[in-house]
Amino acid sequence: MNQVLKKGRVLPDMEREVIELFIRMADVLNLPRSVGEIYGLLFISSDPLCLDDCRIRLNISKGSTSQGLKILRSFGAIRTVYIPGDRKDYYVAETSLRKMASGFASEQILPHVHNGEDRIGRIQGLLDQQESDDKETLQEKIDLLKNWQKRAGKTLPLILKLIGS
Repeated sequence: MNQVLKKGRVLPDMEREVIELFIRMADVLNLPRSVGEIYGLLFISSDPLCLDDCRIRLNISKGSTSQGLKILRSFGAIRTVYIPGDRKDYYVAETSLRKMASGFASEQILPHVHNGEDRIGRIQGLLDQQESDDKETLQEKIDLLKNWQKRAGKTLPLILKLIGS
C-alpha cells in the first residue's frame, strides 16, 4: 500500500521502506531525521535529484533539506553531479561504505577524539595544581582516561580499514 503524504504526494512502498531504513540509521548516529530521509531518497533514486526534488518528494522544509544535504556532503555520503543545461546542483548517493565511514569519522568522531586529548591535558594540569589526599587515586583515573584516548586514536583507523575491506 502506498503512503499518501500531505499535498497529495505518494511515496511508493519500496521507496518508503528504504527511506525508513536510513531514518533509523540516522537516529542511531544521532543525526537529524532529514539526513536519513534525504540519503534514503537519493540512495533509491535512479536519477540525480536537486534540493527542490528532495524537498517536494519528502515534504520537508527547504531549510531541513538544505541542512541535510550539507551534512551529507560533509560526510562524503552524497556527491554533486552535473546536469547539462541546468544551473541547479544535483545529487546522487555515495555507495562506498568506506568513503562514508571515513567521512563520518573525520567529521563527527575525530574532532571529539582530538578535543578529548586537549581536555585530558587540562584535567591533568588542574590535578597537578591541586593538593589533595586522594591525588593518587585521581591520577590513576586520569591515566585511565589517557589510555582510553590512546586506544581510541589507534582503534578508529583499524575500524575504518576493516569497513573498507
